[in-house]
Amino acid sequence: MTQYANATTQKENGTVLGGKLIREGGLVAFPTETVYGLGANGLDGEAVRRIFEAKGRPGDNPLILHVAKKNYVKRLWAHVPESARVLMDTFWPGPLTIVFNKSSLVPDEVTAGLPTVAIRMPDHKTALALIREAGVPIAAPSANTSGRPSPTSAQHVREDMDGKIDLIIDGGPCRYGLESTVLTLAGEPTILRPGAVTREMLEAAWGAIRLAPSILAPMKAGETAASPGMKYRHYAPECEVLVARGDPRAASGKICRAYDRRVLSGENAVIFATTQTQPFYRDRRCVIIGDRAEPATLCANLFARLREYSDAADVVFAEALPEEGMGLAYMNRLLRAAGFRTID
Repeated sequence: MTQYANATTQKENGTVLGGKLIREGGLVAFPTETVYGLGANGLDGEAVRRIFEAKGRPGDNPLILHVAKKNYVKRLWAHVPESARVLMDTFWPGPLTIVFNKSSLVPDEVTAGLPTVAIRMPDHKTALALIREAGVPIAAPSANTSGRPSPTSAQHVREDMDGKIDLIIDGGPCRYGLESTVLTLAGEPTILRPGAVTREMLEAAWGAIRLAPSILAPMKAGETAASPGMKYRHYAPECEVLVARGDPRAASGKICRAYDRRVLSGENAVIFATTQTQPFYRDRRCVIIGDRAEPATLCANLFARLREYSDAADVVFAEALPEEGMGLAYMNRLLRAAGFRTID
């Protein structure tokens, strides 16, 4: 039976119990500033395997270790490169995950057998309290059934994980609403998954940063996933998702034509609009998910809206954003939710 703790006002509520469960090999869902995580003892391979079982997650998809102190990375990486020190000092605690060569302390179950491990320090009081109470780094992917939209509220976690895990700690809605940026420093610095810490922010702190080709395209056959969120279809609702590229007026025109065809054929369609484009859709069924001038607002709402309309629509139409700043993170999640299907 899954237990529940309310940490929406008392931020450390449930963390003592959660820490005990983690030490004993249990699974605890907890809030972060990005999305809810499903945590286990990151130094216990058997406990980590329970995460994969609960989520139905493929075993070749690596996890992230969450720490409460920066200096703990010395135990988890083979050594700490200067670039990592600079970036940790600049962005930790916060939504940046750093990948580097792992130490022998890290189980292969965490890294999917890779020689590197991903680590981050969350910027959330409840998450940090839980890690401190556990006394170990917490391995945690998002707390959802594998492939579905990531959970940004405790209710989302309950929908997917009730009865499968030991504890859900409710910390209210997540601040950013999408997962952390993942940056590998094992080789040329490269963003593997974009997030709230943008390429522009990273380059201002350190220097030139590459983008992995798989950010906006499927991975090639046989390519190894060095980060969560790279290899498989992710963030997908039950309904179909289609993305329209182009400037706002051109994209909305494509959506209107496709929407009308689908509705005439008897399908239940909905449009994810922005404050700027909502007037273009007139009397068509649409929901405003944010402001194009502030991509963070779309990021914060995307997963929740995909869950809301998963069973309430046959098809969701969404507009593309410019692939820069947080628009890059939005497009990474949206295209994967759509299985890279676009409207021509």
